[in-house]
Amino acid sequence: MVTNTEKLDAAVLEVFKNASTPSIATLLYKRGLRTNFVQGVSRLGGDRPNMVGQAFTLRYIPAREDLNQLEVFKDPEHPQRVAVETVPEGHVLVMDCRGDASAASAGGILAKRLEYRGCAGIVTDGGLRDTREISKLRLPAYCAAASAPTNLTKHHAIDLNVPIGCGTAPVFPGDLVVGDADGVIIVPLHMASEIAAEIQDMEAFEAFVLDEVAEGSSIIGLYPPSAETRARFEACSKKQ
Repeated sequence: MVTNTEKLDAAVLEVFKNASTPSIATLLYKRGLRTNFVQGVSRLGGDRPNMVGQAFTLRYIPAREDLNQLEVFKDPEHPQRVAVETVPEGHVLVMDCRGDASAASAGGILAKRLEYRGCAGIVTDGGLRDTREISKLRLPAYCAAASAPTNLTKHHAIDLNVPIGCGTAPVFPGDLVVGDADGVIIVPLHMASEIAAEIQDMEAFEAFVLDEVAEGSSIIGLYPPSAETRARFEACSKKQ
């Protein structure tokens, strides 16, 4: 288990509460990162604010019948239970289920406990059960599918706060996790501050472009911008 992880500044986290995953994906692409979007997961519930927090990870391996009877949940050291009780406030619990959504990785009771403890969200490339109840929580939750079978059916919880893969995305403890209506993206911890510094200008420019397009402008010379377009945007920004 990784125990010493840099804590991101609150101002950096605040920037990402208003950032979109498409913009983040583009900035990561510019830095050579192609696989940081968590594939195959979607948000439970309706429209809600961005999910933003650092990653606390739980890794599952395929279940083995002799090791995964219901009695294992009586063990206070069971990794899934320990994860729920130790994920730091403001962090996102990210679970590696090998992309197998045929069984749940957590359910409504654990999600409610995570909400009470101040967890910033749940992301799993497996299933979640009790999705009707989870979708009503303040806790953001992303999963590959609703799935009624208990995690013990397919998943054996094995490691906490270690590097994992979730929906083909590499996730290291402490990485920044951002979720919106489009999905979830992972920002490497060491890149979070520099992307935060760049993304506000990027999204302000895209809002300018949308206004221009709404007025009938062609995207040629607008997106990406010509020198003239960039100058008009900067002049407009100064006025505001």
